[in-house]
Amino acid sequence: QVHLVEFGGGLVQPGGSLRLSCAASGTIRSINGMGWYRQTPGKQREWVATITDGIKTEYADSVKGRFTISADNAKNTVFLQMNRLEFEDTAVYYCTMNVNTGLLRANDYWGRGTQVTVSS
Repeated sequence: QVHLVEFGGGLVQPGGSLRLSCAASGTIRSINGMGWYRQTPGKQREWVATITDGIKTEYADSVKGRFTISADNAKNTVFLQMNRLEFEDTAVYYCTMNVNTGLLRANDYWGRGTQVTVSS
């Protein structure tokens, strides 16, 4: 129905930058919100950032001032610009979107994740 795919993960040194993207495809009438989560082995999934209406942004305290979330609504795509990366940012990053598909209720969809590793 709706498929999300993340791109841009990789290996980066501390203090470096990385830009993640996530594009949605399928039956999409509108998207209510987009966001990023991350998860490391043995830990629960952690919220990172959210964008609504393609404008309003919110960030977890751990990434505030370093990460920037943005969206290209015409392409059903969300981005995460990650600057001044730290060891603690190492995780699998997941994209999520709340999507109206034409059914009575909107549903949440998730990508399968992209690995970000911060190492010297």
